[in-house]
Amino acid sequence: MTDEPPNARELGIRSRAAVTAGDREGWLALFADDAIVADPIGPSAFDPEGRGHHGRAAIAAFYDTVIASSEAITFEIAESYLCGDEVADVGIIRTTLAGGTHQAVVHGVYTYRTDGAGKIASLRAYWEFDALELVELGG
Repeated sequence: MTDEPPNARELGIRSRAAVTAGDREGWLALFADDAIVADPIGPSAFDPEGRGHHGRAAIAAFYDTVIASSEAITFEIAESYLCGDEVADVGIIRTTLAGGTHQAVVHGVYTYRTDGAGKIASLRAYWEFDALELVELGG
C-alpha cells in the first residue's frame, strides 16, 4: 500500500488546526521552502507592497507579526472545492485580538496549493480588508 502525500484540502485542514492550536512550528512545517502566503492578496497593513510573503523566513515573520499577536483564531469553513493540486475553501475567520475585548470577523475564500510532495506551495486569502467586521466581545 502506497502512502499518498496529503492533498490540498488536507493541508488546508492541517494549516487551520495548527493556527487554532497556536502551533507555530507545526504550521511552518507544512510549507515548502519556496512557498508563498498572501493573506490577504494585494496591498494591506500586513503586506504594504502586496507581493505576499515568500519563503519560510518571511512566512515565519508573518506568523509572528499577525497570527501570534492574536488571542485566538477560529475557522468556519462552509464550502470546500478540491480541484487538482488546489482547494478553495469558503468561510469565516474569527480572530480574537490581543486583550480579548474585540474580534475581527473576515468572510472570504482561502486557497491552498500543494507542491505534490505533501507541502503547501501557496496559501492565498481572498478577503476585503475594508469589509472586516470588528465585534466587541461581551465580558
